[in-house]
This record gives sequence, structure tokens and C-alpha cells, in this order.
Amino acid sequence: MTTATTATAGLSEPRTEPSDIALVVDNAWKKYGSSQALSGACFQLSQGERLALLGPNGAGKTTLIRAICGRIRMDQGQILILGRSIRDPSAMQHLGVIPQELAIYPDLSAKENLEYFGRLHGLRSNRLKDRVEWALDWIGLTERANDLTSRFSGGMKRRVNIACGVLHRPQVLLLDEPTVGVDPQSRQRIFDMLDTLHQLGTAILLTTHHLDEAEQRSDRIVIMDHGRVIADGALHELIANTTGNRRQVLMSIHGTTLAIPSSLRWDSNRSRFIATVDSVADELPTILERIHRAGGVVKDLDVHQPNLHDVFLHLTGKELRE
Repeated sequence: MTTATTATAGLSEPRTEPSDIALVVDNAWKKYGSSQALSGACFQLSQGERLALLGPNGAGKTTLIRAICGRIRMDQGQILILGRSIRDPSAMQHLGVIPQELAIYPDLSAKENLEYFGRLHGLRSNRLKDRVEWALDWIGLTERANDLTSRFSGGMKRRVNIACGVLHRPQVLLLDEPTVGVDPQSRQRIFDMLDTLHQLGTAILLTTHHLDEAEQRSDRIVIMDHGRVIADGALHELIANTTGNRRQVLMSIHGTTLAIPSSLRWDSNRSRFIATVDSVADELPTILERIHRAGGVVKDLDVHQPNLHDVFLHLTGKELRE
């Protein structure tokens, strides 16, 4: 496993002016018995920013999420929402939380669930009515408003669940695995909903086990391991500071290949050869010509561009679900 020194340089430094910061996690420590769950985790979330929080199992991500929600108290450090400690009730009014587990009542209709959670958030009378109508339209369930949620599909329940957490228009939204267990169509609908919130200026903190969600639906990525933040940056920054931007060209070569260029190497399965290049357009023709002169025939070819999966393996030595 490669260390992440270059990827984590400056993590304690503010990325923006304080007035632009929606959420601050500063030197978070938490221990359960002999198990150190958090070991000085630090990161910030700017207003209107989308941040993906990733980490292998046991990295401390769940403990940190619970700390941000106020469900556990840290041993050391602080968490600020819009500059106020989460111990201040006025700060928590600006936080919306969408848990991984469904938190809606199956024996209530979609509208009744929304009305109930709206009241918990302090909404009343016409304001509550307007927000419930907005939410039903936003999640595409106006025509099913009076149906019991027990009759809904998993994706529909997820949409109601999300709506219940944003009725009070929080400026900071935490979503813990919002698309777990839903079909691709519902997954896309959920992210269309989140795009709307992003356009309204909501700061979004997303935890996910889907690397494609983190790549496509975030402005910045934070990776945790062993209770601390080991990488923080936009995807192109993480790639540049870890695996590098060089492409891998994977080729199946038939024929006499004993004299192929020494720059080629076998992949881990010894089924294909790999060439690492800075420019596919400039370097690949020369490589193919050398293979041809050596008596080899390229049967198929694939170009691999570094991605978040490569970064994650490089930093943690694990798959995301390990």
C-alpha cells in the first residue's frame, strides 16, 4: 500500500474563506473501548458544494456521520455548521439528514409522512402546506400523495424519505447511501432530485459505495481510512497526486512475441500485455509498429484511463466494500 502524503498535504488548511464554509470537521477523535474509530479527522464543506465521503469498512466513516448528526459525542475536536457548534440547537436547524435506513412510517400516506416530519422541523399552517405540495411535486408523487407508503416500491420510499429530510430547506444536507437497494431508474430520479437541491445552493455531503456516484455527482472527494482523512480534493487532483495521469494500454498479442519491446509487461493474469504511455496518440503507433516487426499481432486493445477506483486502491489497498 502506498502512502498518501502528497494527496493529503494541506488538509488542515481552509480551502475557502470562513464565510463560505457550510460544515467544518476539525480534529475529530472518538474511541470505543480499545477501538479507535476516529483519529483526528478533518475536512470542510463549502456552501453549495457537493462532497463525496468514501472509505472502506472500518474507516470511521459511520462514526463521523453519527457525530455530525449529533447522535454521538466525540472525545475531542469540534464540528461546526455555518460557523456554529452542533451543540447549539440553532446550528442543527440548518442540517438535513437522510439516513441509510428508511425513516418513514409505512402505515401513513406519503402526504401524512411529509406533514408529520414537516411539523418536527417546525413548519406550520400555510408554510407546511406549501412545502408538502412542493415536495410531492419534487419527488413526482403528487398523484400518489394519499397512498400508504407500504404500497410503494423501494425507489418511491427512498424519494419520500429524502423529501422528509429537506422540508425545512436545510443549507447542509447529509445523505448516507441514498440509492442503496433501488433500481437504476429510481437511482437516476434521486440524483435528478439532488441536482435540484444543488442548484438551489444546498451543500451536500454524500456517502456512497458506488464509485461512479462519487465521480459523477460530487465536486470534491474525501477518502477516510483508519479514522482519519487520507485524501481530499477534486478527482483530477487525487489522480495527479496518487496514480498519476498516464494511460495503460492493454493488448492481447498473438504470434511470435519473444522480441516484443521491453517496455511491455504482462498483466496480473498473464493474459494481456500492458504499455504505460503519456500520450496514446503519440506513442501507440510506435508500439504497434515494434510489435509488428517482432512478429506479433495485436488481436484486441483497450485503453485504461486512471479513475477513482485506481485512486482508492492506491491509497487504501482495499476495495470500497472491504
